[in-house]
Amino acid sequence: MRWFEGSIPAAIASAKQQSLVFVVVITGEDEQSAQLQSSWEEDKVSEAAHNCCVAIKVDAKSETCTQFSQIYPVVCVPSSFFIGENGIPLEVVAGSVSAEDLLKRITKVQQVRGVAKVAKYRKYTILVLVGTKTPIIIDKERSHILMQAGGAGSHSEAATPGEEKSSSSDEAAHSSQPQENLDTKEEVRREMERRKQGKEMLDFKKQQEDDKTRRIMDERNREKAEEKAARDRVKQQIALDRADRAARYAKNQEEVEAARQAALQARQVEQEAKKDAAVRERSAIARIQFRLPDGSFFTNQFPAESLLLDAREFAVQETGHRYGNFSMATMFPRREFTSEDLNKSLLELELAPSASVVLLPQSSRASNMVRQAQGGGFWAILEHILSPLLAVWRYISGLIAPSPPPPAGEATGSGPAQPGASGGQPNRETLRKRTHEKRQEEFKKDGKIYRLRTQEDSEDDTNTWNGNSTQQM
Repeated sequence: MRWFEGSIPAAIASAKQQSLVFVVVITGEDEQSAQLQSSWEEDKVSEAAHNCCVAIKVDAKSETCTQFSQIYPVVCVPSSFFIGENGIPLEVVAGSVSAEDLLKRITKVQQVRGVAKVAKYRKYTILVLVGTKTPIIIDKERSHILMQAGGAGSHSEAATPGEEKSSSSDEAAHSSQPQENLDTKEEVRREMERRKQGKEMLDFKKQQEDDKTRRIMDERNREKAEEKAARDRVKQQIALDRADRAARYAKNQEEVEAARQAALQARQVEQEAKKDAAVRERSAIARIQFRLPDGSFFTNQFPAESLLLDAREFAVQETGHRYGNFSMATMFPRREFTSEDLNKSLLELELAPSASVVLLPQSSRASNMVRQAQGGGFWAILEHILSPLLAVWRYISGLIAPSPPPPAGEATGSGPAQPGASGGQPNRETLRKRTHEKRQEEFKKDGKIYRLRTQEDSEDDTNTWNGNSTQQM
């Protein structure tokens, strides 16, 4: 097949110059396009097309095809358009056809083109009324309207004013009228066939558009379904991630809580261990304060495992048998120790780590003291009368305001009293003087009110006051 190598405008100009049919073959890359090209490449098809056609091949995806489709709608690919000199499609071949069918189409186009030439030469115009099968033939030069009867070849003539002048021409026209009627019938048949093909092409185009719309809708529905499935997968993954994070968070919280509880338990155990160690350390030593009947006291430390007898011996050693036979007791709680308690440890008697023990003289000791004081005169008698009251007063005042402990290694109290009338009085005077001085140091008198003396009070006594209520050190 000899294809035109130029552009479509050049091919149109060449076809008009040679009075040939302009053929446009639109092909793609599918199998049908390849079959159509092979049909055009057949020798007999090439020879038939070479004598009556100027053919050009256009790619369906090219810009040339787009421009061509704006004038002549391309309903399918591949397609073959046979266009006459006046630009009207003489034949349109849709799809792939065989070489024999294509050859028939070319022959048909040649026949239509020949009839068109005869009609042009005769200068006839053929009109086909819609809804009728009878063509109307108009002779433009003679101004005759020839009506074809239903296949009988008869016709009616409408005379014009120039008929008398051309009688010889009318006779020649009447002699060739049967042949013209046959040509008119053939052209009408071809016109009907062309219309039928045009309708088929429109139906085919509509079907293709419907199929395309259906494919687009199916594609859109499929895309929507895929998008919905993707969104569902994403939502499911998000839910799984949230559940996973919640589980990890709960696990971390449990681990943190367990670690906190373990640390708290360890701290409690450590505190309890320290407390027990401190208790054991404090319990290892018993600090005993011995309070005497005259209000004085002395303090000593003993091992917690020491017996109460050791503490009594220490008290006897410190008092020097001043109170004779005495017993020991605690005020809080109220408890007086018996001879059976002397063989018990201070820890068993709950005197560790610290305790206050009161020495309680026996009644026989009071009578002995009376006998010793008979030689003391009036003061001895007065002291004997007032001694119970003084003892009670000293005892109560000692409980209310205990005096500070004496320095280490120094026991507070009077020395051991020697029996006898000659030495008893000076010792008692000395003891009473010391007790009075100590009580003055411990208490601060303000009229009839006694107040405890503290370190701040002693400092206040040494400070001076200014007129603006400030102290000068």
